[in-house]
Amino acid sequence: MRVVLADDDPVMQRLLRGALERRGHDVVVTSDGEAAWTAIATDPPPLAVLDWNMPVVDGLEVCRRARAGQATRDTFLLVVTGRDTPEDLQAALEAGADDYMMKPLDPAQLMARLAIAERRIALDAERRDAVEKLARAQWLAGIGEIAIAVQHEVNNPLTALMIEAQSIAAVAGANPDLRALGESIHAQSTRIATIVKRLGQLQDPRSVEYLRGGSRMIDLSSDGS
Repeated sequence: MRVVLADDDPVMQRLLRGALERRGHDVVVTSDGEAAWTAIATDPPPLAVLDWNMPVVDGLEVCRRARAGQATRDTFLLVVTGRDTPEDLQAALEAGADDYMMKPLDPAQLMARLAIAERRIALDAERRDAVEKLARAQWLAGIGEIAIAVQHEVNNPLTALMIEAQSIAAVAGANPDLRALGESIHAQSTRIATIVKRLGQLQDPRSVEYLRGGSRMIDLSSDGS
C-alpha cells in the first residue's frame, strides 16, 4: 500500500523506508511537515509515518489537519519521536495520532508496530465495506417498497385510462382531432405502464444525474438488470 513517510533525518528516513519497503509498501518520502501534508492531502494514503519535530510544520500539526479533512480522516497516523513523557503521549493522541513510537527505534518493535497498523487498516477497510453494503441493501429495500406501492396505486387507474382512451378513438368517427386525442392518451398511458413495469423489475438499480439542479434519479431507461 502507499505510505507517506516524513522525517528530516536522513538516517531515520533510510531506516523507516527500508522497514516499510520490506513489508511491500510503496513509500513516498518527505523531509518536512508541509510536504508531508501535501502528499497526504493530494492522494490520501492508508498509512502515514510522521516524525514529531520537523521543519515548517511539525508532525502533530499534520495529524490535526488529517483528522480535520473528510478525505484524510481514515489515514492511520504513526508518530515517531524522542519525546517520552506521558504528557507527550497525550498530546500526540489528542492531535489524532493512532500510534506512537519512541526513538531510538528497535527494529523488532518497529516491525511489530507496522504489522499492527496494517491489521488495523485492513479491519477498518472491511468495516467501511460492510457499512457501504448495508447502506446499499437498505437503499435497495426502499426502492423495492416504492416499486410495489407505485404498482399498487397506479396500475388500476392507468388501465382504466387506457380503456377510456381506446373508447374515445373508437367513437371519434370522422373527427380526426378527437381520434388523435384518444390515440395520444393511449400512447402516453402505455408509456407510463412500461415505466411502472420497469420499476417493478429493477434488480440492480443505479442512479444517474438528473439534468436540472444537479440531483440524481433512478435510471428507468431499461429494465435495470
